[in-house]
Amino acid sequence: MAVQFVTAAEALARLAEFDTVIDARSPAEYAEDRLPAAVNWPVLDDEERARVGTIYKQVSAFEARKVGAALVSRNIAAHLEREMPGRPKHWKPLVYCWRGGKRSGSLALVLDQIGFRTCVLEGGYKAFRAQVREDLDRLPAKLDLRVVCGRTGSGKTRLLQALRAAGAQVLDLEGLACHRGSVLGVLPGQPQPSQKHFETRIWHELRGFDPARPVYVESESRKVGNLRVPEVLMERMRRDSECIRVELPDESRVRLLMEDYDFFLRDVDLFERQLECLVELRGRAVVDRWKALARGGEMAQVCLELMHTHYDPVYLKSMQRNFAHFEQARVVQPRSGDPDELTRVAAELLAGENTALPA
Repeated sequence: MAVQFVTAAEALARLAEFDTVIDARSPAEYAEDRLPAAVNWPVLDDEERARVGTIYKQVSAFEARKVGAALVSRNIAAHLEREMPGRPKHWKPLVYCWRGGKRSGSLALVLDQIGFRTCVLEGGYKAFRAQVREDLDRLPAKLDLRVVCGRTGSGKTRLLQALRAAGAQVLDLEGLACHRGSVLGVLPGQPQPSQKHFETRIWHELRGFDPARPVYVESESRKVGNLRVPEVLMERMRRDSECIRVELPDESRVRLLMEDYDFFLRDVDLFERQLECLVELRGRAVVDRWKALARGGEMAQVCLELMHTHYDPVYLKSMQRNFAHFEQARVVQPRSGDPDELTRVAAELLAGENTALPA
């Protein structure tokens, strides 16, 4: 039996065939981005990788290989002792490192010698990343995107969730980015992924969609928090896609915002820190007034004023400027943001999925 080398295109087409996808890179490399469902078996940890690299530069490649070989051998032994019990003979792993070289090759050689049907990703993560970039430029054109629009607090994310629960195809960019999208959209305790991993998450969703069925997506800005939406996808959403406008009464919008951002109710200090982002746009006096209202328990009033003086005007201008079919959007008017009501609206939307784009 010999180690098999597979191209990125072949590996991704056959991804479901592999029992385990093993990332042999360091933990820091793995944390930045990785193949879908990959597990990390670093043959060199971050400190060891830096140490070997320093020896390579300052002494010689030969000395670096000697030191690296000892470290790699110990680390592979530790992985085998931890991971091998219970692995059947027919277990089939896919192994990769940065460029499909020594790190993945060393681990794959040992696994192959044990008798496992081991494959190595030719070109490593670098080849995978190139495939992701290529697909992100290609896949959006194949999809029938339906852009869910609506002012802040209209329940767009909840409607997407209801659509998904009803069987629709949904691309939840805010969920993938771990951010609510607005200047106050940070999610406590949920750091955003790296830009590369955000793109990988989007790529993974796009390649799983059926082009014959609509894909529902929220009307995002070019950036979701600190992350940029891939340019081709954004242009497809803005220029070519049908819009669905959700209109919810102000009372329901305020209630929904206070439910979805309840962590601000529990931590007013966090809310005040986030409000600082609006000083440049709204002025110190206005922001300080909102802070005082929040400290006084008047969070509903703050939400209402934020909606009317900041979010609504900005949102309307952005939609009219950027989304070509916004003025012809199909309007849906839920009576509330409650789950049962949004389930009803989702069912109505799915019943009319084949409605043609307005001329």
